[in-house]
Amino acid sequence: MEYFNRIAHRYDSWYRTGAGRYVDRTEKWLIFSMLRTKSGRALDLGCGTGNYTVELKKLGFDVIGLDASERMLEIARSKGLECIKGDAYSLPFPDESFDLVLSVTMFEFIHEPEKVVREIHRVLRPGGEVLIGTMNGRSAWFLFKRLKSVLTETAYRYARFYTPNELEGLLVNCGFTDVESAGVIFFPSFWPFLGLAERVDRKCFRRCKNLAAFIAVRGRKA
Repeated sequence: MEYFNRIAHRYDSWYRTGAGRYVDRTEKWLIFSMLRTKSGRALDLGCGTGNYTVELKKLGFDVIGLDASERMLEIARSKGLECIKGDAYSLPFPDESFDLVLSVTMFEFIHEPEKVVREIHRVLRPGGEVLIGTMNGRSAWFLFKRLKSVLTETAYRYARFYTPNELEGLLVNCGFTDVESAGVIFFPSFWPFLGLAERVDRKCFRRCKNLAAFIAVRGRKA
């Protein structure tokens, strides 16, 4: 967490850069196009600076964010969000507390994903939905980021990445049903023709998901 505490303000400001706006807009389009739960109590797991917590609140969810980085949480709280410091391996909530658990770009940084998914399953109500977004371990962008992290310290130096099939298997093995995945961002963030990139994203997010830089998987608790 020391690294994430150090970069909290830089992380939040990245979303205001040209590349950050494109990536954020595209990833959110995918996440919210897959989301089926429309209301209720939501947990933003690994909320960081509250980027998705804000969106869930705007949609009318009773949402709480949880993260392990106090500096990230300070920024999230400054946005008027309810956020707490906590451990994804042992969620501080009773069984069947939430209708939705959303987790975006957190699973790359955990070492026991099955344990976390079982905790998500525990705190979801029957019929509740989980939606997880991560970087794709086989995308060209992933390889570029990995090489860059060898030369300079980035979050990717500490990350573990997944494929769509791995994410789907993770949910199925932990008891989720109605599991599906998709992906976006087929060009690097510095690609100059963003209009073209977004058209490709919206046409290929299902059939070309294995090539996408960002992937998402959703499932439902029976």
